[in-house]
Amino acid sequence: MFNTEFLLQSTLAFSRRSFASRYSTLNTNRFNDKLVSQSAITNSSYNCCVFRGFKNLSYRCFEIGSQYTTSAFVLTKSFRKGVQRSFSTAENTRYAMSMPNVQKASPVLFRQLFEHKSYTYTYLLACMKTKEAVIIDPVIEMVPRDMRILEQLGLALKYAINTHVHADHITGSGKLKAKLPGSASILGVDSGAKADMYIGQGEKVCFGDVELEARKTPGHTNGCMSFVWHDQKCVFSGDAVLIRGCGRTDFQQGNADTLYKSVHTQIFSLPDDYVIYPAHDYTGQPWTTVGEEKQFNPRLSKTKEEFIELMNNLNLPYPKQIDRALPANLLCGIVDVPTEAET
Repeated sequence: MFNTEFLLQSTLAFSRRSFASRYSTLNTNRFNDKLVSQSAITNSSYNCCVFRGFKNLSYRCFEIGSQYTTSAFVLTKSFRKGVQRSFSTAENTRYAMSMPNVQKASPVLFRQLFEHKSYTYTYLLACMKTKEAVIIDPVIEMVPRDMRILEQLGLALKYAINTHVHADHITGSGKLKAKLPGSASILGVDSGAKADMYIGQGEKVCFGDVELEARKTPGHTNGCMSFVWHDQKCVFSGDAVLIRGCGRTDFQQGNADTLYKSVHTQIFSLPDDYVIYPAHDYTGQPWTTVGEEKQFNPRLSKTKEEFIELMNNLNLPYPKQIDRALPANLLCGIVDVPTEAET
């Protein structure tokens, strides 16, 4: 079981005395200096906490076990440019924050980071017992930020993972490897690019006590991979599934039929409450769920025939950085690719 320290920069701290016997939702009034709630669960005592100065915010916490104890933990959020933009979602639903028995727990760290030029999300995950960490979809311009976080938190980067060969930014894998000897880069086995390690369907990425399951999700590119964190009921989907969208299929081995099959067999087959963390978002949303996307995704909720017709007629312009990014990313994780400022 995991003791989750949910970190996304800056600090909003709160504590709770009596924990529900299972993960639940709260129906609440608006957060505006005080919280009034009615627990959705029965046969459990519930003491509500006070949030100061935050309004219209919704937070996702993980279901991490059935044994809870009196504890305090930190949920953090940033308004800093280049890290995170918006956490606003539905006003009247809040998730219950829960923590397992800390004496049995193996604490983990999760941090969602943002790069504003290509609207890329980078994810830092770590086992806080062993201090081993992985980073998913790093961006070269943001390596100083990522290095700073690793150093401040005393983390040792084990793997730099790319969900696919990107066309809209240069990966930070090469620069991270050069600065952090002992770390290794990971790409999908069908990526056609260079990396230290290649991963295929069903294989595991392990760091400390944490395990991610790799799933092939081609269609945007041949080598697209998604990574499922079953313990925390979430999936890092790369460009296969975006929030109310998906990756394009009109270049770089893209195939709409393949993408539709990949998503429906590898991601939409997960339980509806699994959280989807995409590689990009252009509307200020940090996450979605499998259930939401199955119902509301305007592309992937269609029939396969409708989806193929739609994707084949998007007529989108090429990514602005493709001529610079694609050749560099074919050398992903092997060489230290210079930024524009260094060339």
